[in-house]
Amino acid sequence: MKNPSETSRTIVFDGCPLRIEDIGLIAAEQAQAELSRDSAFIERIDKGARFIDKLLSEQGFVYGVTTGFGDSCTVPIPLDRVNELSRHLYTFHGCGLGEYFNAEETRAILATRLNSLAQGYSGVRYLLLERLAGLLEHDILPLIPKEGSVGASGDLTPLSYVAAVLAGEREVLYRGEHLVAAAVFARLGIEPLTLKPKEGLAIMNGTAAMTGVACLAFQRAEYLSRLATRITSLASIALHGNAYHYDEKLFTVKPHPGQSRVAGRIRSDLQLTEAAPRNDTRLQDRYSLRCAPHVIGVLEDSLPWLRQFIENELNSANDNPIIDAEGEHVLHGGHFYGGHIAFAMDSLKTAVANLADLMDRQMAQLMDPKFNFGLRANLSGVTGPASGLNHGFKAVQIAASAWTAEALKLTLPASVFSRSTECHNQDKVSMGTIAARDAIRVIELTEQVAAAALLAAVQGVELRRGHDALSPALVRTIRQVREQSAFLSEDRGLDKELRAIVNRIGERHWDLY
Repeated sequence: MKNPSETSRTIVFDGCPLRIEDIGLIAAEQAQAELSRDSAFIERIDKGARFIDKLLSEQGFVYGVTTGFGDSCTVPIPLDRVNELSRHLYTFHGCGLGEYFNAEETRAILATRLNSLAQGYSGVRYLLLERLAGLLEHDILPLIPKEGSVGASGDLTPLSYVAAVLAGEREVLYRGEHLVAAAVFARLGIEPLTLKPKEGLAIMNGTAAMTGVACLAFQRAEYLSRLATRITSLASIALHGNAYHYDEKLFTVKPHPGQSRVAGRIRSDLQLTEAAPRNDTRLQDRYSLRCAPHVIGVLEDSLPWLRQFIENELNSANDNPIIDAEGEHVLHGGHFYGGHIAFAMDSLKTAVANLADLMDRQMAQLMDPKFNFGLRANLSGVTGPASGLNHGFKAVQIAASAWTAEALKLTLPASVFSRSTECHNQDKVSMGTIAARDAIRVIELTEQVAAAALLAAVQGVELRRGHDALSPALVRTIRQVREQSAFLSEDRGLDKELRAIVNRIGERHWDLY
């Protein structure tokens, strides 16, 4: 956990819109989450909780307060026992399995849920928002299993672990240890929260797990788009590619803006300033070079609408029922349905997996003396009698092909696998959380392919001509890579160096474009 004084900024939760980057900064501990203390904001939040109390006293009926949940909505709960309902809700949903969301993902989930509740339509107390913000402040991270959500009624099972921790139950990650929540609260002098009617439902009945993960997936995918572009530039140089495949005039006649932007970045890397020849007699490069802007451009052109989908969800009230305290209405709907996130993540993972496939094909060209225009087989850095003993990047290319295949295998859309659950009450569900988890896995695999392709492309450039006449941007990238991995001459294990490069990619460590 970072000292608060080390963070660069504060992000205020006051019901105003946040951006994907805000969630990313909080998740990476590069910003502090701060709950607004504005009196008007506090009043707006507390007014919803008071309206619930008013309805109970006047009518004695509110869904999820005096009734069971979902298919059990016709089962009445005696008024003298309504305060027990939230505890039962998070208790019976304590059935998640699989690995836990990591610390960064968990912070993103907490921040996303806090922002939704801060919209003021969930019927919870300001005190609940304070306690949720307190988890982020102290970096008390509920251990949330990844598996068990169908994405409607939202992320019920994952978010039950947030509700339970607020009440001092279950386990948390705190200062690198798995500890009982109650013990951490006692150490810090935090009183466990007894959830009031509707508060358990408000925490759990939403899309925070899938949306928080989607925010992180978006940023990593955006970076991969730029990195795949830089790798293409290096591969083009190493393979004696035709720079005029990225001619500015060429891309005006098929003007997808993201695709054109990718071509422009490659032109800058290759220092292409002259117009194309009147009738170019050079051979056309293979598609993994010639069509790289078209492949990367699909993701680049998708980023604006992916951002729209994710940020609309991020800044929404997405539980049920919605509490309109101002107009005094309880509005029953399906805002917990994660269809937009599911579609966004299914689409994103397909576009990202295509980057893995692109870089894998570029790497295959670099290895093969039949196609690499005179480079040594497998990019071996050894000449002379020992050359037969050394195999360069042969195994790395095989591994990259395996990672690519796994990424491509995971592109089957999760959103089409709706299952009828909960006595056919939840008979059409989004599978948004599975889609978001799949997207992260595809991104992880693609980052591994990118690490391999980056090492290979840099090796190819140095075998070809060193750093002579390269653009400053390419020289900078090569130097950054070489800080982690030296030129490959004699064979050596590259796993640790690859991991170091993958970590830099995942952290978006290098400035690109």
